[in-house]
Amino acid sequence: MQMLAIAVTTAVLLPGALGLAHAQAQKMRPGLWEHSVTMKSQSGQMEAAMAEMQKSLASMPPEQRRQMEQMMAQQGVGMGPKGQTMKICVTQEQADRDAIAPQQGCTQKVERINANTMKVAFSCKGGQGQPPSSGEGTVSMQGPTAYTGQFKFKTENAGKPEQIDMAQSGKWLSDNCGAIKPVPMAR
Repeated sequence: MQMLAIAVTTAVLLPGALGLAHAQAQKMRPGLWEHSVTMKSQSGQMEAAMAEMQKSLASMPPEQRRQMEQMMAQQGVGMGPKGQTMKICVTQEQADRDAIAPQQGCTQKVERINANTMKVAFSCKGGQGQPPSSGEGTVSMQGPTAYTGQFKFKTENAGKPEQIDMAQSGKWLSDNCGAIKPVPMAR
């Protein structure tokens, strides 16, 4: 479950980084975004834990499984055989300001490499049962409604150091965020 939280953290940080790096060239389009994440850990423990979570979900009685999937969907999270998805709402203000609030306890640095590619580094202190994590990678924009990214980050799993390779992509879905609430902006 910690690895899913790290994926969510990265998905929340990444759109902010994209906006910051493309102040005039390209801004993320406001609205509902879907971020797809696949991760591979050095130890293989993360993949085993995710497989166990999916197995548990699959073995639930249909009504209980539906409730669990509905609860995750209300938070914008989905789990599939090829990775996780998160839906995040980008407000007009966030798009205009080229910033989405990073998750509490996290910092980010963005360096523009060229018009469509940037280098992103992040660091999260951890807390509330989550280990500290840090990482870096590159992000390539395919216009204001899509991106891809590759990251390597370090964290801990059961008190042991862990390196994770992550591929991420994002696509704009709609002007309307529906039930998905935006990440609050710092004032």
